[in-house]
Amino acid sequence: MLLRHWLVAFVSLFASSSAFADGDSALHPTPASRKGLQVQMVEDALELGIAHAVLNVNLSQLHARAADESTLPFEHDGRTWHFDRAYLEALDREIRPLSEKGVVVSLILLSIASGDADKDAFLLDARREARAPNGICAPNLATDDSRAWHAAAVACMARRWSGTSSNGSVWGWIVGNEVNSHHWWFHMGPASLEQVVRSYEDLVRLVHDSVTRERAHARVYVSLEHHWSIRYPAASEQQGFSGRDFLLRFASLARERGEFPWHVAYHPYPEDLFDCAFWDDASAPDDDAAPRITFRNLPVLTRFLRREDMLHAGTPRRVILSEQGFHRADGEAGEKLQAAAYVAAWQAVQLEPSIDAFHLSRHVDHAHEGGLRFGLWTRKDDSICAPERRTALYAVFKDTATPREAAAHASALSVLGIESWKELPARLGHRTAR
Repeated sequence: MLLRHWLVAFVSLFASSSAFADGDSALHPTPASRKGLQVQMVEDALELGIAHAVLNVNLSQLHARAADESTLPFEHDGRTWHFDRAYLEALDREIRPLSEKGVVVSLILLSIASGDADKDAFLLDARREARAPNGICAPNLATDDSRAWHAAAVACMARRWSGTSSNGSVWGWIVGNEVNSHHWWFHMGPASLEQVVRSYEDLVRLVHDSVTRERAHARVYVSLEHHWSIRYPAASEQQGFSGRDFLLRFASLARERGEFPWHVAYHPYPEDLFDCAFWDDASAPDDDAAPRITFRNLPVLTRFLRREDMLHAGTPRRVILSEQGFHRADGEAGEKLQAAAYVAAWQAVQLEPSIDAFHLSRHVDHAHEGGLRFGLWTRKDDSICAPERRTALYAVFKDTATPREAAAHASALSVLGIESWKELPARLGHRTAR
């Protein structure tokens, strides 16, 4: 088994980089904690002591038509492309200070409609509808030029934020967002499971190949929301799929086309986004056929990824929880329950060794989330996400993964009706208390 693992790893590494001698061969870091955040304010995030950060990247903003002083030239596979310099430098200003403090940075790669008809026709899937929900689409990989542009854009970012650069460091590359509910988050018009999986697997492979040419041990992730054996109830058969069916077909297709190391970025939100008490989620039992995977039944996901048909080189895919939050109801009781939900989720994650990071969303409440209030900060009433005041969750989050954690987490025990965190697996209904 060890020989097989070494051979597969060697072949994968060799194949991933035609110019590996010029790339970054550093091993993927393992921070001291799994505390992560979808970062809005870099200095505040560092004050909070995070070990992991997630940032969004809009690929449309990288696109530049002209080759002038406002663009950055980049040669890739014999062609020179030009990318928006100001956008890359803006990302530098977030990535560099985080990575300089040892934070493992991951980027979510999104293809968002720009409103520029020519740019969108070049960058976005031609099957999209004119009014795509949220504007987040599948990219256009059907034409040679657009496909080459996407490969070059990812390679440019990977080189810019590798260990050989002074611009900062990125280790994780999350491809798209919640693709099993593609109508809303990876829009390519009405489509079957097979059509979406083929489009997405092609994209994930392209990102992997481009990234690992520059940084051999970076990780590329598929993104799924919390519906597991059922699809999102508002979705038709052409708009969304169960996460389990999507992952099974994705893994099968990846093997058919040539196995490569992809990993999983999961979003185990509570079953009701307005009720943060996930420990009572009726649709999330510790059962492999559970309708949803929330923080109540994380073993369903980690068991699934230990199946033989899910392994890579004999080992399970790594998992990050890249987006999830807990709604804060009104008043002091609402703040206390939100903080307790985060603590209980944190403790549940500690039971799963294959989960590397737990990124809280959001840093600040956001006006465009349908009344949901997930933030460590409240927002000013006349703003989209300008911070106003720290919530009760802020202090608990800050003390998590520090010597003050036990004291900060103690008050959550009574909310769950248990006396110690050793009782948590039984409280969540896990098959075997660990």
